[in-house]
Amino acid sequence: MSTTKAQPQHGQHPDGNGLFGWLRALGPDGRRAFGGAFGGYALDSYDFFTLPLTMVAVSAHFGLDSGRTGLLTTVTLVVSAVGGALAGVVADRIGRVRALMITVGTYAVFTVLCGFAPTYETLLVFRALQGLGFGGEWAVGAILVAEYASARHRGRTLGAVQSAWAAGWALAVLVYTLVFQYVDEDTAWRVVFWTGALPALLLVYVRRHVQDAPEATERRLAAAGATSGAATFAAIFKGPLGRTTLFAVLLSTGVQGGYYTLATWVPTFLKSERHLTVVGTGGYLTFLISGAFLGYLTGGHLTDVLGRKKNIALFAVLSAACILLYTHLPSGADTLLLVLGFPLGFCMSAIFSGFGSFLSELYPTAVRGTGQGFTYNTGRAVGALFPTLVGYLADSWGVGGALVFGAAGYAIAVLALLGLPETRGQELA
Repeated sequence: MSTTKAQPQHGQHPDGNGLFGWLRALGPDGRRAFGGAFGGYALDSYDFFTLPLTMVAVSAHFGLDSGRTGLLTTVTLVVSAVGGALAGVVADRIGRVRALMITVGTYAVFTVLCGFAPTYETLLVFRALQGLGFGGEWAVGAILVAEYASARHRGRTLGAVQSAWAAGWALAVLVYTLVFQYVDEDTAWRVVFWTGALPALLLVYVRRHVQDAPEATERRLAAAGATSGAATFAAIFKGPLGRTTLFAVLLSTGVQGGYYTLATWVPTFLKSERHLTVVGTGGYLTFLISGAFLGYLTGGHLTDVLGRKKNIALFAVLSAACILLYTHLPSGADTLLLVLGFPLGFCMSAIFSGFGSFLSELYPTAVRGTGQGFTYNTGRAVGALFPTLVGYLADSWGVGGALVFGAAGYAIAVLALLGLPETRGQELA
């Protein structure tokens, strides 16, 4: 991949020093793009967690076993691979902002419809269609911001976008706790899904205030004109990009397999095996989410300091260790479980901070959306098998015992790094 000498991009402020230098360096247009991407990813997270948080109630309402319950998450993640890959192609063809609006609108509509599902099968279909928008939002938003950010700050800038996931997760836990405290459980899970309409407010902001980075748009259109066509999936498998794509998918599979295993089953683990109340579960998740938020920000900084690969490898090892500790604490050690939630959330989130910058830097502008959307979301689809596997094993092993499979995902991620180049310091080509 070609590189160019670092130059200030459109609208950037020349002062990029200090704690928030990365934000000033984006310039006015870049900061608005950051706001749109941050909001989109936060609400993406919010809509995703409407299911894991209500899983016990949903399971009871429809009379589901653990396997069929886990399938709800798996189908969301598998279909999200299709949505994410398509959104990447759409972003390369019609622009980042327009693609962002399509993905946000899609996941909002189908999250709300989940609350009206009369049967398990209907809920499964609505949740799958929610995955179309859920899968595409992150890739499109990350590219939008990456094309405003300089090489010097790209890691921490995209890490800050990633931290929106923790913000949305926290909001979902707050809403879940309040709704389940005051509404009958058989109706409460539906109410939580109905609140998934919140992203509609973001669409108004994005439509009015956010635009694609001009220089990147010019390169994208010039590349499309030069090749007399638009981005295709075949393009990311040609020449050296083919090897990059395969190893990036493997990396994404490992990291997301580990992450979604925890994101899906920890609330159930806390309620079914640690016997916590709704309020108690929310309190324990607060420690996990607080660690996650700081992990995103810290990991974003470290990915610029250590490099993309070292940051991912470091937190893959630490995440695996934390999973084993968290799920094997002796009964009654609830205070230690509470405290350990912070480093668990920190490590499993810090590993993601380098993803936005790393995947953006692996592909040229003409196919950046296609490459990032395909690799991230194909990995998400394959990694989605982990929560279902845990669900089927939970009946005999217990949720805590089955969760150890999340650690295997992080081992896969470390192996995948061996086939990928280090991209720290590269300007987008």
